Amino acid sequence: MRTKVIATLGPASGSVEIIRKMVLNGVRILRLNFSHSDAESFRPVVKMIREVEKDLGIPLTIMGDLCGPKIRVGVIAGAPLNIGQDADVYLGMSEESGKYSDCPFIPLDQPELLHGLETGMLVSLSDGILQFLVTETIIKDKLYKLQAQNAGILSSRKGIAFPGKNLALAAFTEKDKVDLIGAIEIGLDAIAMSFVQTPKDVEDVKAEMHKLGAWLPVVAKIERQNAVDNIEEILKVADAIMVARGDLGLECKLSSVPVIQKKLIRACRHAQKPVIVATQMLLSMVKNPIPTRAEANDVANAIMDGADCCMLSEETAIGDYPAETVGFIREIAEATEPYYLERIDGPYKPTKEINPIKYLSYSACLLADNIDSPAILCHSSSGASAKIICSRRPRQPIHCLTPDKSVPAYLNFFWGMTPVITDATIPVHRARLERYLEGNKDFPRGKGYILVSGQPTPGQTESKTNEIKLYYK
Repeated sequence: MRTKVIATLGPASGSVEIIRKMVLNGVRILRLNFSHSDAESFRPVVKMIREVEKDLGIPLTIMGDLCGPKIRVGVIAGAPLNIGQDADVYLGMSEESGKYSDCPFIPLDQPELLHGLETGMLVSLSDGILQFLVTETIIKDKLYKLQAQNAGILSSRKGIAFPGKNLALAAFTEKDKVDLIGAIEIGLDAIAMSFVQTPKDVEDVKAEMHKLGAWLPVVAKIERQNAVDNIEEILKVADAIMVARGDLGLECKLSSVPVIQKKLIRACRHAQKPVIVATQMLLSMVKNPIPTRAEANDVANAIMDGADCCMLSEETAIGDYPAETVGFIREIAEATEPYYLERIDGPYKPTKEINPIKYLSYSACLLADNIDSPAILCHSSSGASAKIICSRRPRQPIHCLTPDKSVPAYLNFFWGMTPVITDATIPVHRARLERYLEGNKDFPRGKGYILVSGQPTPGQTESKTNEIKLYYK
């Protein structure tokens, strides 16, 4: 299986036995959700993951998901309330609630949310179940009248969204800063950042890491229309992207989310950055032992779009069948990937540009196809050349050898990638690849293998990928 699986840990999966089963079924990244907990409470879970990692000899990545700003309404008088279609409600700052009682009042405690709200804009509550249209500005940036576009139940403390509106809220909160410090302390490998809107949001997290003397890959969660609009700039600073379809479906028209998903995946491949597709992939398996046909199609389509990772949330955190759910992702991937590779008909050709490493990587993929190589082996100190090979989507699995123990945790996000810590005492990179190939029983004899490496030549000032070797074992 080339597609990577991310599993969210929770009460249903917080044991060595379940984690082990999920890893054997294909999980390589474990997600810890900081929306519901803190670093100290995750310490025993991290210990369990490291036990499984050591026992199985498989590099695992632990990703902490920061919760970001909580955008919720306050306490609504008399809630829960039945709201009919075309009913009027007020939306405003809590201090205004006592002055208006002719219709329900939805209070907010964050003035930034109302700044720039105008007549004709949409407001979504309760995960999109209730939709409102702004019909009147009563006090600019403070109080508005809304009209319900559909009937539903209005409850307190529910999430609120303003589709298409730029929210003047920092994505990196004070709680996130505390959680980031804790995440680094307990040994997490990656950070996911919620409600990213601009590149600066990602840069804020990286700046805080720099202060702490640490580096972890940052996954920018795309949940807002602003993030979709800014994706090219966000990709320049983020290490990976998550298509978080839950909140994205509230911000954008639900009918547009499938196309947005495809565009984001394509943009990530061109930028050589991994992309995760998340939210409700196999949601019915929270309670059922098999998924629906629509869910199986959804997972398969994400794979055929070119996603690097599929992420499970409730399915593995609170579901009745966490390991079995991962197993179904594996089954779908193994059935879908051959067709995906057949459809793209060979590795992706680079655009015309002066980029020797990209063309060298493409050449390695073509040569691997020509000799029907079982695998492509590359040496990369930082993982950079392996990422470029991965972006060509070769038919062969990629084994990346690196002497840096922090690199495998990042490479786990990449499609078809197996990271390996190599013996740094062997001075020549190509020799490291040959030693690994000869010593690995999974690589049959009588076959040709493609080795990609970089060794400085007299005219080079730094080590870069500069060599392809056809090696017969």
